[in-house]
Amino acid sequence: MHKPLIGVSTYLAEARWGEWDMPAALLPAPYLQSVQAAGGLAVMLPPDAPAAAASLVGRLDGLVLAGGEDLDPALYGQEPHPLTEEPVPARDAWERALLTAALERDIPVLGICRGMQLMNVHAGGTLIQHLPDRVGHEAHSGRPGLFAKHAVEPVPGTRTAESIPQVVDVAHHHHQAVERLGDEVVATAYAQDGTVEGLEFPGKRFALGVQWHPEMSAGSPVVEALVSAARSGRTVVGAAAGAPAERPRHTAAARPAVRPRPTSPEPGFAGLREADGPNAMGLGS
Repeated sequence: MHKPLIGVSTYLAEARWGEWDMPAALLPAPYLQSVQAAGGLAVMLPPDAPAAAASLVGRLDGLVLAGGEDLDPALYGQEPHPLTEEPVPARDAWERALLTAALERDIPVLGICRGMQLMNVHAGGTLIQHLPDRVGHEAHSGRPGLFAKHAVEPVPGTRTAESIPQVVDVAHHHHQAVERLGDEVVATAYAQDGTVEGLEFPGKRFALGVQWHPEMSAGSPVVEALVSAARSGRTVVGAAAGAPAERPRHTAAARPAVRPRPTSPEPGFAGLREADGPNAMGLGS
């Protein structure tokens, strides 16, 4: 069976291992392992010149935009919040170029945490720079270095609901979130406090973002859906020597409204569990 090639964006950061202490291209292993477990070939995509993105994406069957540092608020027309991290311009520019190329070629894209936020900003949306200011609790981030868990509810008729058709607990670690949805995307999942937890580009074959970390769940149906879409896309393109057949596109129902966010924690956030997995190098955003 063909194994689709899935590119996963990475950090450039100072790292220590063995006797070494130097800059490194880093990516938590669960990203790669989840792609491999779903039947894909995973390749790391460290920041590079944005002009190289289109050529690179042309060799991929699918793209994962990984979690990580906060996006530069200037990208969505805001001044930085006191708790917003220092911007990483090289990564922002590289991943924006990757996303642009992937959407233009209509290859499957999965944005995870920061990656989902980038998709919303790309579509003209904005972000809440420090979510506890809006929802009145810190249940989305939990303790430093650990994931928290809470429930998300998919919106029926969306791509997200095809993968998770009912309310499910997911691994989270983020202090930012979608504020205003971009014009090209629809919300596909929500937390119990109204925070947008999923979005998609309805006009694309597979362009899905999730605020949580599906790579932390064994056999994640979200990652499996990405790899499946990437495999079927390669099959369609290679099916004939002439022009490729039209790829099926997912169309969502009417744009889901952004749910109002309460100013205090809801009962669904009581007694949250912390996942066992590490949150190294600022995995959440």
